[in-house]
Amino acid sequence: MPCALCSAETETSAYAVTGGPEGATTEICETCAEQIAETTTPDHWRCLGSSMWSEDAATQVLAARLLRRLEDQDWARDLSEQLWLDEERQAWVENEIKETVHRDSNGVQLASGDTVVLIKDLPVKGGGFTAKRGTAVPRISLVPDNAEHIEGRVEGQRIVILTKYVKKR
Repeated sequence: MPCALCSAETETSAYAVTGGPEGATTEICETCAEQIAETTTPDHWRCLGSSMWSEDAATQVLAARLLRRLEDQDWARDLSEQLWLDEERQAWVENEIKETVHRDSNGVQLASGDTVVLIKDLPVKGGGFTAKRGTAVPRISLVPDNAEHIEGRVEGQRIVILTKYVKKR
């Protein structure tokens, strides 16, 4: 099956398009999935000029979202201005649920359950102690709506820690 976005004749997998009907997916290739995660080659997305007209709603919504993300590119802005969506699909584009990515002080992605180490002495407000530099914080939790905050247990207390003060172990 060809990729719904770039039409590459390669193995594809289902990609969930959030914010719309439950279980809405489109079939995309590994290259497109990698580019969605971290756009490193904007020219790869020139293929959106055809996929934005797809009859599949999930594909069309994903193409519209990608064009918005590339609005600093003249060609993408031109394509986005040409695209017309009905009210339902436009609302779906607007309802994009962004996955919050938590990164440590070195830019390494953090996940729930990771162990991090404090890189700075941190006074704990309301705790009456200072979390010392070098302290390991096991089994962290990610704060879903704030990429700069994680939660962890230090000296028996559950505290919120800024990600810029930790490094992944």
